[in-house]
Amino acid sequence: MILKKIDWYIINKFISTFLVAILLIIGIVIIFDISEKIDDFVALHAPLRAVILDYYVNFVPYFMNMFSPLFVFITVIFFTSKMASNSEIIAILSCGVSYHRMMVPYIISATLIAIMSMSLNLFVIPQANAKRVQFEAKYTKHHGTDRGQDIHYQLRPGEFVYVESFSPWNNTAYKFTLETVKDNKLVTKLSANTAVWDSVSGKWKLQRYFQREYTEGLQDLVTMGEEKDTLIALTVADFKRINKTVETLSFKDLNNLIDTQKIRGDADVMYALIEKHTRLALPFSAFILTIMGVSLSSRKRRGGIGWNIGIGIALSFSYILFLRFSQMFVYTDMLPPGIAIWLPNIIFAVVAAVLYRQASK
Repeated sequence: MILKKIDWYIINKFISTFLVAILLIIGIVIIFDISEKIDDFVALHAPLRAVILDYYVNFVPYFMNMFSPLFVFITVIFFTSKMASNSEIIAILSCGVSYHRMMVPYIISATLIAIMSMSLNLFVIPQANAKRVQFEAKYTKHHGTDRGQDIHYQLRPGEFVYVESFSPWNNTAYKFTLETVKDNKLVTKLSANTAVWDSVSGKWKLQRYFQREYTEGLQDLVTMGEEKDTLIALTVADFKRINKTVETLSFKDLNNLIDTQKIRGDADVMYALIEKHTRLALPFSAFILTIMGVSLSSRKRRGGIGWNIGIGIALSFSYILFLRFSQMFVYTDMLPPGIAIWLPNIIFAVVAAVLYRQASK
């Protein structure tokens, strides 16, 4: 299909209006964020260079992608309503162009925005978030906490570890227990008062350990000592991981973390699954909201474009709110992450299909 002048006109209107709108909101968000965090920056002596380069430069891609569904919808509503009020839509359809053909430049524009959003999600934002989260942990008072009480992990099938508490200050696990189970029978149990992480060797140094190997006979093999090195599939990073850590991982690392946490039976796997499905689901909103926006605003209405813009803002905010609220279904174990995160897209896709069918008649 060869793009015509009217196609390029719509694409130019779509992309340029979207970029201007998103830059304006980012500027407003930055102003509000500065007013909220300025006390933390001053109290914790954050360098101006770090505030600008480490925080706000990496802040922009994250929030630009977060607000992209909102401004895709508002953009489509705004310039399509303006075209309708100027009778441009009527002129296009009167020239023999079908409603479906008129949607082509809109879909092309939505595809470009979806590709941009997916690229940001997979390649740019994780690296930017790594610096942003690190800055927040150092120079703001509102950040995640370490996970350090009653930790149970399955390191691999049949191998379980338990730690009563973990201190991030000296990288020490207290009341450490490592159990090996085979054929539903306990084979070995290794306990230690403390397990200190050795960053050089990548091992845990067990202090005052006690190991019992269970046998088929009446006597078990028992060993004990003051110190013992042990290598297991557990590092100090597993104890220091906060909820925002998943935002800093590449897609490959995120999938590896999910696989590891599923093997361990880690309840925090839901944060990684939510992040994974959000990265994939969010770009598709560009198509859904574009179709909804055109369907709602392609007809000329009394009172100008104000009514259309009001509807657009209400629906786009409801989508973002629903997308965030759907995460609660995962936290409360009502729905699996794959269904909960995609549910807003599914529901709004049905709404978009109904609106489009009515508008195209």
